[in-house]
This record gives sequence, structure tokens and C-alpha cells, in this order.
Amino acid sequence: MNITIITACPSGVANSIIAAGLLEQATKALGWNAAIECQSSVLPDSTVSQDAIDSSDVVVIAANTNVDKARFVGKKVYQAAISECTADAKTFLEKAVAEATVLDASQVESTVEVTGTSPNSSTTASTGSKKIVAITACPTGVAHTFMAAEALEAEGKRLGHQIKVETRGSVGAKNQLTDQEIADADLVIIAADIDVPLDRFNGKALYKTTTGPALKKTKQEMEKAFAEAKPYQHTASSNSAPADEKKGVYKHLMTGVSHMLPVVVAGGLIIALSFVFGIEAFKEEGTLAAALMTIGGGSAFALMIPVLAGFIAFSIADRPGLAPGLIGGMLASSTGAGFLGGIAAGFIAGYAAKFIADKVQLPQSMEALKPILIIPFIASLFTGLVMVYIVGGPVSGVMSAMTTFLNNMGTSNAILLGVILGAMMCFDLGGPVNKAAYTFGVGLLASQTYAPMAAIMAAGMVPALGMGLATFLVKDKFEAGEREAGKASFVLGLCFISEGAIPFAAKDPMRVIPACMAGGALTGALSMMFGAQLMAPHGGLFVLLIPGAISPVLMYLVAIAAGTAVTGFGYAALKKMSSDKVETEA
Repeated sequence: MNITIITACPSGVANSIIAAGLLEQATKALGWNAAIECQSSVLPDSTVSQDAIDSSDVVVIAANTNVDKARFVGKKVYQAAISECTADAKTFLEKAVAEATVLDASQVESTVEVTGTSPNSSTTASTGSKKIVAITACPTGVAHTFMAAEALEAEGKRLGHQIKVETRGSVGAKNQLTDQEIADADLVIIAADIDVPLDRFNGKALYKTTTGPALKKTKQEMEKAFAEAKPYQHTASSNSAPADEKKGVYKHLMTGVSHMLPVVVAGGLIIALSFVFGIEAFKEEGTLAAALMTIGGGSAFALMIPVLAGFIAFSIADRPGLAPGLIGGMLASSTGAGFLGGIAAGFIAGYAAKFIADKVQLPQSMEALKPILIIPFIASLFTGLVMVYIVGGPVSGVMSAMTTFLNNMGTSNAILLGVILGAMMCFDLGGPVNKAAYTFGVGLLASQTYAPMAAIMAAGMVPALGMGLATFLVKDKFEAGEREAGKASFVLGLCFISEGAIPFAAKDPMRVIPACMAGGALTGALSMMFGAQLMAPHGGLFVLLIPGAISPVLMYLVAIAAGTAVTGFGYAALKKMSSDKVETEA
């Protein structure tokens, strides 16, 4: 039998790819020939040809978003939500072939998308339908970016609006908005934890929020967007002038961290590769180990603090802030002020450049010189003098004392630090507290202090792994959708994406968060007690593929397994007790 399979989800990242893989395996098991089109924002285009469609006996669509079915008119078509195929793909395909019906043109015109719930047809047909464009972005560009995009798209379509979301993730901007789409839009939503360029939205009704509310309180944020959006007027420093400066400071810091992260990851893994030849093999000049250490430690890690400071300043003052920020960051590195000095340099440079841009008035003929000459020159001079004569010395002393303490602290202090960092990583699942702990660990890598980062990554994996384990332990206490979310959560946990636990925390925060914090605290404590060290700040268990990236490997895995067990069994017990209580009261 020949079949065509189409998979699609709002973000085009996780569900559509997973469904395509499961259905491909099922067709092989059934001995069928399948042409598969996975509508993805991260994979190469896989559009099925018209010849393949014409030769197919059945077209099967597994989608949580709208799919254009005009090309399938006259074919037998079966459509369902992705969740229906993930449990047993083989049975799903057999059912699809048995129940598929011929699609005619009138059905194409009236069909609404499958979203896993029944859409409100009156709302969809409403004349109040609006065109919405949005951007999502988070510091790491991995989880919150795509999950918030999927939530916004699902809510927008549920309300009957046309919505397109551009994701600015770790692989760059995907599903990019065109000039025409922006021009036609009635509303622009920016859900970002970092700075994103806004100049192309000049004059449009614009609403700003962060990925957290967009993901967890999507309905409320959509309502607020329509009620509170204001016409956006772009200026040289508009991107960095939020209404709430406290939130702005956090956003500026996260912008610096997000740009620094790839440099740290690459450098850390290359250093780890040099250790394959021996811990001190790099000391012998002319060897491959020495070359790897020069690339990773001498070059990549040397750029870490300047990049952090440069992009903090960039977030505050736009392009004119970049040069003084980079120079200030290099001074922080050379004076021994470390990542604390780099953060200070970024803010000093950024606000100095912003002050000059806003306050210094020049004749119109000289205005063009401000961003390329006057602002970089004066801001760099001011930042450099402040770093050399005021900030560098004291902050260098603090960093030196902190590094000495961390490298020489006793077991009890190490365990206490592990408990604190582990609990912080699990408190808000990618929120400000989580990011504060993560930034602390990443910053210490520049000082060759690797133990806190190991505890932080291990603890960050626990919430998602624990929720996946809980859905396996007490399957009957979770709905079918939650069990599927549990499987995805477990995979995300292995990748060090703690946001996989967010669907559970949003629904049951009073039980999920304490269970996650308990497991994370235990994992952090054990990691510090075992003296685990991690060379790269991301990647989850997949960094095990790089020899020397984690040590000691076995005890590190024990720490993660112990915390996962505490969270998984703990939440399973709480869930069971809650369900039993409800049944008793009923």
C-alpha cells in the first residue's frame, strides 16, 4: 500500500518531528510505502511531490495546527491530532486507512484545524478575526522560545485569529516574518527574555511580555495584548527602554549570557578534548593537546567575558554600546575581575553610551558621527578609566577570594552550596532564580572552577526527568495527554531542558515545585560531595559523548538518578494521595 503522511505542530520543532519518526517506523513494520512530509521549522524542506500524492491510496494527516488540504482533493484523507498517533502508531495507521474518506473541494473550504480540542466555530467564523505577528526569544534559545511560540499560535487560532510567530532560538531566527506580514498585522506581540530588534515594527500596535507568561498564562496575555498594545515608535535606543527598568536590567543581563553561551560551550568541550591525551598533556608544546587547549582555553574562554559585557551594553544602547562593552569586558578579564567585573563593565558601558546618545546634541551635519565615532570613543574612554581605577581592583579581590573559597571549601560547605544551587535551578524552571544560579555557574568557568556548573546542570535535569518518571509510576493518575507530556519531558530532561516540567508545574504548582526542589537539592548536594566537574555548561547527558567533559561520570549519573527518584517517586506519591482523597470525598 502507498500512503502519504503529513505531520505538523504550531512550533514545527518537537511534536511534528516525533510523530513523523513514529509513523515512519510503523509503515515499515506494516510493509507499506510511505511518502512523509514533516512540516518543521528546523529540518530541511520535505514537501511531498504531487506525483507521490497522486500514487497514494490514502493521505494521513497528524497535526495540531492548520494544514492546507487543497492538494489532496479527490484522495481518501484521514486527519487527527498528533496525540492520537504517539501511543500506538501502527494501530493509528490501520485505523486511518480503514476510516479515510474522499476529500472534496467543499470540505477544504470549510475545514478548521485540529488542535486537540474542539474549536469554537462561532469564534472562528467571527468577523472580528485579526492578523497577529509575534516574536519569541529566551536566553538559551532552546525551550521557552519554542514552547511559548506554540502556546501563542494555539491560543490565537483557538480565538479565530491569523497568527504567525517568529522564533529567535539557538539556531537563529526561524519562521521569519516578512515585511508584508508585518504591514498587514493588526497586533504585534513580543514575548522575549532578551533584547530583540524592533525597528521593523515602527508604527504598529505592539505589546511586550516575556516567555514565561506567554507560555503559562497564554489566554490572559493574549487578552492583555489586545487591551494594552500601543503604537510603537522606534528610536536609536527604543529596544532597550522597557517600562519597568528592573525587568530591563534582567533582560540586558540575559542578552549578554545568551550570546556568551555558545563561546563557553565550544571552549569547554574543546578543553575537555585536550584532556583525552592526559590531564597535563597540553603543557607539551607542539602537541595536538596543546593546540586544543590554545583554541579552547586561550581563545574561546578569553572571549567569554568580553562577549558577555559587549552584549549587555548592546542590549542597553544598541550598536554604539558594543565597542565600549567589549573593551570593558576585556579590561575586566585582564584585571582579574572575572565575570562579576564583566557584568559591571557591560552595564557601565551600556548606560554611558545610552546617556551620550540621548543627551549629547550635535548639529545635523555631525549627527552621523555619533554612533561610529563620538559614542564609542567617549563611552570606551569612560568605561576603561572606571574599570582600571575604580571597579577592577575591588572586584578582582572579590573574585579571587570567591574562587579560592570555592576551590578549597570543605565537604560540608560544598554540600550546602550544592543544595542551594540545586534548589534554585528547580524553583522556577527557567525563570529568573533558575537563570541566576545558571549564570553564576557559567561565570565561574572562566576562573577554572568547574564543580558548581556540574551541580547546576545535574539539578536542572531533575524536574523534567522526575515528571517523566512520575507519569510512568502512576499512569492511572494522569490523563492521556499528561502521559504523553511525561514522555517528552523525560527526553527534554536528558538534554538539560528543565522547562519540560512546566506543563505539570503550571497545572499543579503546590506539589510539583516542592518535589522538584527536593530532588534538585539532593542532586546538587551529591554532585558537590562527589567532586563532580563539568567543562561545558549545556548539553545534558549528551556531553558524555565528549571524553573528559564530565568527571567522575559514574557518580555524576548516580547523583542525577537519586534526585530524579526523589522527585518522581515523591510527586507520584503526592499525586496518588490527592487522587485518593478526591475519590474518598466523592
